[in-house]
Amino acid sequence: MCLDYERGDLSRPSVDSPGGGQSLHCTACEAALQSPGRDTVSFLLLDRLTIPLVGCAEHLEAFRSLCSLATDGSAELLEYRPAGGVRCPGCRHAPREPEQAIVPVGSGGLAILACESHQSDILDRFRTGLEVRRHLTSSLDESLTRSAIK
Repeated sequence: MCLDYERGDLSRPSVDSPGGGQSLHCTACEAALQSPGRDTVSFLLLDRLTIPLVGCAEHLEAFRSLCSLATDGSAELLEYRPAGGVRCPGCRHAPREPEQAIVPVGSGGLAILACESHQSDILDRFRTGLEVRRHLTSSLDESLTRSAIK
């Protein structure tokens, strides 16, 4: 996918999903990933990182929420290019890569337009957020089950 959000020079992405070409079940994510405009790029502000993302609003928010579980600070999602832009030179050039992997989020997916190092960091936080949510949910379920038994 070639997305140059700084110049507004965006072309149609190729969906490279982990399941070997499996399609997304979210038409809004599909539309965002295939849109030729810069208005489809959002920015995740997490700690000192500014990471460009492409996906639908619902799945971007779910991704942000899960990443926020893996940080001491806050995680913000902006629909506009933040002041100061993207600081990392690798992340600034990542959208020009011919293909971007699609990260599955619920029934949709999103593209993380970042350098390999920051993409790995964000994916680790996302996975950690999934584990934290799973732990919190199972703890809550166990607590409710114990309360119902008493």
